[in-house]
Amino acid sequence: MKQRPSFPARLDVTLAKNRPSPHGAPLAGQTTVAKAPVFGGLQGAKPAPLAAVPHGVGMDSSAVRLRMVQKLAAQGVTDPQVLMAMGTVERHRFVDSALVNQAYEDTSLPIGLGQTISKPGVVSRMAELLRNGQTGKLGRVLEIGTGCGYQAAVLSLLASEVYSIERLRGLHDKARENLRHLRLSNLHLLFGDGMAGYAKGAPYAAIIAAAGGEAVPQAWVDQLAMGGRLVAPVVAAGAPGGTQALLVLDKTPQGIRQTLLEAVHFVPLKSGVA
Repeated sequence: MKQRPSFPARLDVTLAKNRPSPHGAPLAGQTTVAKAPVFGGLQGAKPAPLAAVPHGVGMDSSAVRLRMVQKLAAQGVTDPQVLMAMGTVERHRFVDSALVNQAYEDTSLPIGLGQTISKPGVVSRMAELLRNGQTGKLGRVLEIGTGCGYQAAVLSLLASEVYSIERLRGLHDKARENLRHLRLSNLHLLFGDGMAGYAKGAPYAAIIAAAGGEAVPQAWVDQLAMGGRLVAPVVAAGAPGGTQALLVLDKTPQGIRQTLLEAVHFVPLKSGVA
C-alpha cells in the first residue's frame, strides 16, 4: 500500500465554531484559535418550490422528498440550489430494496463492500460548504468516492461538470447502474485510486471527498484551481479515537487557508483499487 501523503506544509488548522450542526458534536477539548468565517448558503433565501402539487405514490412521491428538504432547512441548510437538488434526486433509488423505507431518514445506510451512503444532512451540508454562497453553478467538480452514486447525482445539479472516482470496482459498477436511467451528460464516472485525484480533468473549482484520512493528499491540493474550495473529512489531530472532522480548504493567492468544522464519521480513506 502506498504511504498516505500529507498536507503540503502541515499548515496550522483553525478550528471554527460554526453554526450549530446536526451532523456531529464539536470536538471535545478543542478551543477556537481564530474567529472563523460563516460558511453556507444565501442568508434569508427561501428554497425554490419542488412541485406545486405533490405527485407519485409511496417513495416515488415528491411529498416524501419535500418533507426531507423541510427537515434539512430546519437543521440550517439555507442554499436554495442545494435544497432543490436534494429534493430532486430520488435517494431511495440508490439504496438496497430492504432499506428503502429508511431512504429519506437522516441516516447513513450500508451499500455493500463495507461502505455507506452518507446521511442527507451531511450531503447537503458539504454541498452548501462547497458552493460557499454563490448564486450560479459551480464549475468543474471532482468527487472522491462515488459510492452508490447518490452524491454524484446531487452534485450534477449544482455543477457544470462532475468527475467522480471510485476505487472499488463493485461500487463503481453499482453507481453506473444506479445512474444510468438519469442520463446525466455532465457526470463522468471513473474507476481508479481516488487518492491520486484525476489530473486529466484538473483544475477543479471544487473537490469533495466521501472518505476521511489523516491528511488531504497533495494531489488534491495540486488539482484544485486557484480560488477553489475543497471539503473533506480528516482525522482531527489529537482527537480521541481517531475522530473525524469536516475540513474546508480554500486555495487563495495568499496561500492555503484551512478551517476545521464539526465532527463527522466517514469510512477510511484508502489508496489503490480493489
